[in-house]
Amino acid sequence: MLSDQAKGVAATLAAASIWGLSTLFYKELAGVPPLEVLSHRTVWSLAFFLLVLAYQRRLGDVRRAFAAPRNMVVIFLASVMIAANWFVFIWAIQIGRATQSSLGYYIFPLVAVFLGRIFFAERLSRAQWAAVGLAALAVSVLTFGLGQAPWIALLLAVTFGLYGLFKKQLELGPVVSVTAEVLLISPVAVLLLWQSHAGGQSSFGSDMWHSALLVLSGPLTAMPLILFSFAAKRLTMATCGLLLYLNPTIQFAVAVFVFGEAFGGWHFLAFAMIWTALAIYSASALGREKARRKALSAHPASGTIV
Repeated sequence: MLSDQAKGVAATLAAASIWGLSTLFYKELAGVPPLEVLSHRTVWSLAFFLLVLAYQRRLGDVRRAFAAPRNMVVIFLASVMIAANWFVFIWAIQIGRATQSSLGYYIFPLVAVFLGRIFFAERLSRAQWAAVGLAALAVSVLTFGLGQAPWIALLLAVTFGLYGLFKKQLELGPVVSVTAEVLLISPVAVLLLWQSHAGGQSSFGSDMWHSALLVLSGPLTAMPLILFSFAAKRLTMATCGLLLYLNPTIQFAVAVFVFGEAFGGWHFLAFAMIWTALAIYSASALGREKARRKALSAHPASGTIV
């Protein structure tokens, strides 16, 4: 019988693997316009989430999520950020920039730390500042070496970072909040799909394979989130964060060894700096987590480990 911690680790690894291998899935849809793929991903993920919540008898939670006007604004902003992130990711895979996509998700934790410092005045240790600085230097090196900034990586990291920033202000469970987000942008997705179908340009229905993949984009979006939600209740965020580096690592491996994308000296130097920055950041995060646990065990009445 697996312990709760072992189940959490397994769920996190499964979620990270699905996210990482999703590059193969979206590469198969390279012939479908990315905006159409995004629209189908939105509509079918909404359908899947609603089925899950209906089974759990929690549909009322979505309605209550919109009860406060402030929540409506924050959910809208989060939905814009996640839609932008999904679009850039799909587009990057389709145009052969999966390496940049993996770089974006490697950079994201450091962007999140930086945003936390700016918007929530979260204190950073010297090691964390060093990690953020090293990541910025890596981006500068890659920009100099390639003659252009890695815009795809930066857009993915920043949009996902801002998405997390908005989510932090919502006291909602992950499944309910994402359902609310895709619910808000679904009318736009439906309109785009209707226009595409009316203009005779829709890929859906043109062949069985692509149609099936477009429908499957819903469960593919929903399942890793549900797995991560399960894991987050059983593991510390530091542990989850470390295990989730498997996602960009798989993306990177697929980009270089399956898609055969270019990976030259400048890429190697920049990625080496990013991996070093993440090692520094992870060591600092684990150190803080151990100190917090030690403090709580010494003074059990002062708090609980979540």
